Amino acid sequence: MPTFTSATPALALAVFLFCTALAHFAFPAYFRTLVPVWLPSPAIIVAVSALAELAVAGLLFASVTRVAGGWAAVALITGFQVSHLDAARHTGSATRWLDTAWGVAARLAVNTAYVAWALAVVAAGT
Repeated sequence: MPTFTSATPALALAVFLFCTALAHFAFPAYFRTLVPVWLPSPAIIVAVSALAELAVAGLLFASVTRVAGGWAAVALITGFQVSHLDAARHTGSATRWLDTAWGVAARLAVNTAYVAWALAVVAAGT
């Protein structure tokens, strides 16, 4: 039976970020729709963010860099909030649920929980 250790949240976050990075490569068109229109080169932003997620996942997997990885995850995920805050300005013209006021609120809440998860990894210090 698997056991929960102090490293489990960090390893779970690493797997989550790794899978999210793969999703960026598998479904780039979707992720480009999340990039605010005022930012240049959405395709490059999506690719770079995927690479950043892979790098942060790597930091989280190794115990010696886990705390740094936690802080990197906090910074990365907080940076993604820009996309969700920008979407809040356009809820009146939403064509999909994630872009409605409720959808944007959900996106912000979920990503705030991800930041809290990363901060818990930092606090655990393992």
